[in-house]
Amino acid sequence: MKSLNLKNVVKLIDMAIEEDYGGRDPSSELTIPARAKGKTYIITREEIVVGGMDIAKMVLERYDPRLKLKILKHDGQQAKVADRLGVIEGPIRSMLTAERVVLNFLQRLCGIATMTYKYVHAVRGTKAKIYDTRKTIPGWRELEKYAVRCGKGHNHRYSLSEAVMFKDNHIVQLGKNLTPKLKKLVGEAKKIKSVKFICVEVDHVDDQLNYVLKVPGIDVVLLDNMGQWQYKHAVEMRNRMCGSKPLLEASGGITLNNVRQIALCGVDRISVGAITHSAVSVDIGLDREF
Repeated sequence: MKSLNLKNVVKLIDMAIEEDYGGRDPSSELTIPARAKGKTYIITREEIVVGGMDIAKMVLERYDPRLKLKILKHDGQQAKVADRLGVIEGPIRSMLTAERVVLNFLQRLCGIATMTYKYVHAVRGTKAKIYDTRKTIPGWRELEKYAVRCGKGHNHRYSLSEAVMFKDNHIVQLGKNLTPKLKKLVGEAKKIKSVKFICVEVDHVDDQLNYVLKVPGIDVVLLDNMGQWQYKHAVEMRNRMCGSKPLLEASGGITLNNVRQIALCGVDRISVGAITHSAVSVDIGLDREF
């Protein structure tokens, strides 16, 4: 699993701390002696896939360098109800002050990792791989895509610059005689250094896919909002005309209820916006040792 570049999320963490702290924590100041030290356990209250433990450690250190987190469950691992994810040691005041921000990050990231794993688990035994999309909270993309990897999913492009994706609104601009125009654009796209892959969206199999498959150099064809018979038809057409490339990606209207049936149609990739934009934060708490 590709690791998380913590340098890219420092600003987000600092913003979250500033937002929550407000300059002081009078509740902890009034109840906890300044020199009091202790332990607090990070505990999950439901079955989850872990994601974001290094973020929790970084949050604690930026509140107070004396706060130390020993990670007991690492990112990508599964945890059961009441499992301890980690133990925090250090000044109790600082520990309680940092609690909410630590949990906000962990609950969100573990939620995405857990949701992603459910989709990955649902398509087990097929060749389909689960991909995310750019439907992320502004400023959180680095973290949310990392959480997808924790759940054994795969990342689509991070930004517009990383790939050329000719979507329906681009295709409309091309008008008639699609194949020669698309050939020219694909050739130009391959000259762009930042581009890692070229993708073309198709809304209709018989009206568009046969023309797109005649264009060399396309890496992925995105099959948008299709039914299962259309996915099967698309796979058959691709196999007959081109063999195993380009890869076929199902997208739009994907749920846990239908993702396995779609995977069984033979597509190579399934992109699911829901694993980020609709993931529910999981229930994680901090319990003090007395």
